[in-house]
Amino acid sequence: MAVDYAKKKPPKRRVAPKKRQGPAAKPKTGAVRNQPNRRVSLPRLILTATAVIVFVVVLVLLKKQGNSAPVHQQVKQPHTEEALPAPPQEQWSYIEELENKEVEVVVPERAASRPRLIQCASFRNESDADEMRAKIAFMGLEAQVRATQGQTGMWYRVILGPFENQRVAQATTHKLQRGGINNCQIWNWTD
Repeated sequence: MAVDYAKKKPPKRRVAPKKRQGPAAKPKTGAVRNQPNRRVSLPRLILTATAVIVFVVVLVLLKKQGNSAPVHQQVKQPHTEEALPAPPQEQWSYIEELENKEVEVVVPERAASRPRLIQCASFRNESDADEMRAKIAFMGLEAQVRATQGQTGMWYRVILGPFENQRVAQATTHKLQRGGINNCQIWNWTD
């Protein structure tokens, strides 16, 4: 039941209509549509029949006319074998020059890549660092825990490496990410 919250009064109830008595009291079953009694007028019927007959006659005439029209077929006469003319002389000489040409490409040597290390975490407690090292070991990688003295005290860093170049270090970082260890950073290796 809908309530009008502005007026805070319940809506008025509708009063049921009075029941009919007599033959009109019986309800109709199913959907009944009031359709006007359509009668087709005689001129309209004659006009429609004439249009259909004319259409059929035109189609028959077109079919007969299409069959009786002569078909012109072009018959190709066989070619007599004639000698083909000689191919023209080439005016350019670059084809022969390019066949014998060699191109020297100078490839600079790659600069020696510096070794890298990966630092995955840094903890105040050595037990936390060992726990992280164990997680990394279960992924098949070897990690180390290094104790370093910082300005705020002793830190235990979990590192992997050294790796010979940046690409190998990134591949290891991706493997760590697949294992659920994120935010590992790649640093240049220093002893």
